[in-house]
Amino acid sequence: MIEKYLIGTYTRRLSQGVYQLELDTVRQKLQHLQLVGKAIDPTYVAESNAKRIYAITKVKDQADNVTGGFKEWDGRSDDFPLADQAVIHDQETSPAYIAVDEARHLVFTANYHAGTVCTYKIADDGAITRADRIMDKGTLGFRPEQQDGPHPHYINLTPDNRVVVVDLGVDKVYLYDLDNSGKLTPVSELQMEDGYGPRHIAFDEQKGVAYLVGELSSNLAVLDYDEKAGKLTLRCISSTIPDDWTEHNGAAAIRISKDGRFVYVSNRGNNTIAVFSSDEKGNIQLIQRISTEGDFPRDFNFSDDESFVICVNQNSDNGTLYTRNAQSGKLTLVQKDFQVPEPVSVLRRK
Repeated sequence: MIEKYLIGTYTRRLSQGVYQLELDTVRQKLQHLQLVGKAIDPTYVAESNAKRIYAITKVKDQADNVTGGFKEWDGRSDDFPLADQAVIHDQETSPAYIAVDEARHLVFTANYHAGTVCTYKIADDGAITRADRIMDKGTLGFRPEQQDGPHPHYINLTPDNRVVVVDLGVDKVYLYDLDNSGKLTPVSELQMEDGYGPRHIAFDEQKGVAYLVGELSSNLAVLDYDEKAGKLTLRCISSTIPDDWTEHNGAAAIRISKDGRFVYVSNRGNNTIAVFSSDEKGNIQLIQRISTEGDFPRDFNFSDDESFVICVNQNSDNGTLYTRNAQSGKLTLVQKDFQVPEPVSVLRRK
């Protein structure tokens, strides 16, 4: 079977935009990398059920002034034509994350450098207009990366259709209610320890927990989620790197297996994927660290049946393929050195 994935990238050395690659699950091989959408630094990508492709981008004018936003393509065609309203650039710089709310016809962005999160309404004719904009607030963490302001790094839906925002700069996780127009209403905030540096979060609805990656601390936290109250509370924290690791590391992406038994986190610096088992209550235990066979693994993702994991390494311009044992949760290397220019994110096509 052939599965297709979109790769978000930086465009600072080799890349020209968004790429698509194939996974041949029979031959256990990554193949056929192709450029499908030109953009400046389209680091994260989202796809709607209607196969509309949204990618973060920057826009430069003739004076090299930069604004940010996102591009939209029609993913129903192999040549990915731009949508009618192709570029939204109403932010000070490019966002760090983008997501789609299918039920309410919305697009979300988290802007790391501007310290803001935005929602956009998608009209029936495909026109996109900004619905709301909120700036994160709080006490800045003590680490150098936190000293220049709030840094929302992730925005998406919770299992109960609230909005969760993760902010690295102020060590907070925000929860919002959201109406159909895209208006955000604050519900609660979780303050993590100083310098934790939250980056991404993943929820397990069945267990009532969320797993929060700390980029700056290289930690993984288990949070209890009270849906009725709309509140997260800290249960415990585990390290994603070895105790004797002294060089730089930034924990990055997180994925949970569909059965909830295993949690995976990428380490940029240690250049590994850390694998944790999760018991019936959501408590975690490290069971494996495996090399990503490259430098600075920004993201990874499961194949459709979760029998494979694709990881991309930004600095070494390569993709790595593993098989995944569904019973043990452990990964086994099957392919490395598949060339991918400046990769940042991996999105499985719908």
